[in-house]
Amino acid sequence: MGKKEEKIQEFTNKYTKVCQDNNGIDVNLFGEYGVKRGLRDKNGKGVLSGLTNISLIKSSEEIDGKSVPCDGQLYYRGYNIFDLVRGFRQDGRFGFDECAYLLLFGNLPNADELFEFKKALGYSMSLPTNFVRDVIMKAPSNDIMNSLTKSILTLASYDDKVSDISLENVLRQCLMLISVFPMLSVYGYHAYNHFLCDESLYIHRPDPRISTAENILRMLRPDKEYTETEAKVLDAALVLHMEHGGGNNSTFTTRVVTSSGSDTYSVIAAALSSLKGPKHGGANIKVVQMMEDLRRNVEDTTDETQVREYLYKLLDKKAFDRSGLIYGMGHAVYSISDPRARVFKGFVETLAEEKGRQKEFALYSLIERLAPEVIAEKCKIYKGVSANVDFYSGFVYSMLDIPLELYTPIFAIARIVGWSAHRMEELINVDKIIRPAYMSIATLKPYYTLKDRSTPKLDEHGKPVYKLPLNE
Repeated sequence: MGKKEEKIQEFTNKYTKVCQDNNGIDVNLFGEYGVKRGLRDKNGKGVLSGLTNISLIKSSEEIDGKSVPCDGQLYYRGYNIFDLVRGFRQDGRFGFDECAYLLLFGNLPNADELFEFKKALGYSMSLPTNFVRDVIMKAPSNDIMNSLTKSILTLASYDDKVSDISLENVLRQCLMLISVFPMLSVYGYHAYNHFLCDESLYIHRPDPRISTAENILRMLRPDKEYTETEAKVLDAALVLHMEHGGGNNSTFTTRVVTSSGSDTYSVIAAALSSLKGPKHGGANIKVVQMMEDLRRNVEDTTDETQVREYLYKLLDKKAFDRSGLIYGMGHAVYSISDPRARVFKGFVETLAEEKGRQKEFALYSLIERLAPEVIAEKCKIYKGVSANVDFYSGFVYSMLDIPLELYTPIFAIARIVGWSAHRMEELINVDKIIRPAYMSIATLKPYYTLKDRSTPKLDEHGKPVYKLPLNE
C-alpha cells in the first residue's frame, strides 16, 4: 500500500464510526410508522406496487377467508412451469427459445413462429468488430458480473439508436442482448482465466443453429464437447431462472429504471448490479461453498445426527461464514415449496447418475429434509421453509464443470428474458416514474458558521441552542 492509499485508509478508518453513528435508525420506528421493511409486511407478503401479465407466483390459497400456505406454483403467461417443462422434455426439445418467445410475446409459438424467432436470435448473435479484444480482454476481472455490466454499457456506444425507447427499437435491443449475453459472460471468464490465472486462452464462436445451453457449454469448454444430458439439464436451469414476477429485486430494478425513461443498456446494467448480490442471484455460490465447508467439518456425511449438528452450528453462527444462514433454504414468497426446486430436482438426479455423484446428491437431499426441521426448532419463523432453486443450481453447475465465477452470469443469461418482458410491459402500460415515499425522522438543527461549529452552545438537555430567533 502506497503513502496515498495509507492516508485514504486512515481517513476512512477514522470516519467510518462517524458514518455509523449518524446513520443508524431505531428499528422500532419502522413498526411505529407502519413502514414495510424490504417492501414486505411482517408475514412476508410484498407491498402491491404494480400489475403484470407476464408471470404469476402462487404460494397460498384462500380457505374460509384465510390465506393458507400451499405448494408453490409458477406460471409463465398463464402456463404452469411444470406443464411447460414437461412439454419440451417429452418432445426431446430444448425449451429456452420457446419460453423466451412466450414471455416476450405473450403466447406459445407454433412451429413457424418458433423457427422465425430462432433465426432472429441467430442474426443477433454477433459482437462489434474487435469488441472482444478491445473491451472484454481489457482490464479483466474475477467478478464476471462486473465484466458483463461493463460490456453492456459499452455496447451502447455502438448503437446509433441507443436512447430511442420506441417499442420496436427496445425489442430489437432486447433480442440482441438475449443473444449476446452468453458470449459476453463466457468470454469475460476466459479473459479472467487467461490474464489473471495464467491459463490458456480460447475463444469459440457460438453456433446459431444450436440451443443457448449448448452454446454456453460449447464456448466454455476447450474441446467444445458436451453430452445431451448436460445440455438438457442446463437448458432446464435457464428456463427455471428466466422469470419470477415483477417484485424480485432485479426485475423491480428493471421497472424502476425503465420508468425514468432511461435506455435499454442502462436499464439492464442496473438489473445486473442488483442480481449480483448474494441475497439475490449470488446465493447459489454460497450454497456450494457451504457444502464444501460441511464436507470438511463433518466426518460422516451420511450420519443424520452429525449433519444435523452442523446445521445447528450454521444457525448459531458457529460454522461456515457465521452469518446464521443455511443457504438455499427459504424464499421471500414460497413457504411450503419452491416449484423451480421441485422441477429441477429430477434433472439434478439424472445428471448426478451420469456423473457418478449420487453420494453428493444424497447429501443434498438429506439437508433438504433436515434443514426445515432445524430452522423450525431454532428460529421463530412466521412461515414454512423449504429448499429454493439456488439450493440445487450450484450443485448442477459444479457437475457441469462450470466455474464459480459464472454461476451468477448464467442466472443473468436466463433472467435477461424476464427483464426484457418487464421493460416492454412497463413502457407500454405505465407513464409515471416509480417514486415511493420515505418518511424523514431527521431532527431540525440550527446552522452555525464554520468558526462557531467547534464549540456550539448547548442547553441543559445537551441540545444546540439557536443563536438567532427562527424568524430572523
